[in-house]
Amino acid sequence: MNATPLLDLFNEDIGHAEQLLELVEAEYQALSEHDLTRLQEILAGKQPLLATLDQHGKTRTRMLANLNLSPDRVGLQALAERVDNGSALLEASAQLSDLLERCQSANLRNGRIIRTSQKSTASMLEILRGNETPSLYDSSGGTAKIGSKRPLSQA
Repeated sequence: MNATPLLDLFNEDIGHAEQLLELVEAEYQALSEHDLTRLQEILAGKQPLLATLDQHGKTRTRMLANLNLSPDRVGLQALAERVDNGSALLEASAQLSDLLERCQSANLRNGRIIRTSQKSTASMLEILRGNETPSLYDSSGGTAKIGSKRPLSQA
């Protein structure tokens, strides 16, 4: 039995996952700098990598299912016991899993930054529109009275 096509898919996906991790880290930097142009470029680079990783994952699942093996670690270990390059197969699988976990962790971090930024921006817009009263003080130490609500163009 030849597991080389499966190993080739793993190795190809390791390269894709490394590129994805680089893009997610670049996204973190662009978020810190509020570089929207760079963020758009990064998103455009991430989408095809994610699509390819998904497609290859489904292909690996089909390959294992065609061999009457479960499409998980247990099935992969069973295949590794039957083939000559089984240890390389398990090693590539572990490396890919590690890279994808790192991508997911970094992506979650970036998501938290985006949500925080969205909340901050929404709060600023509410203040500018006059819908939310900021806790500012006037010259006598009392809470400042904000005038009537106004459109953003007049803020």
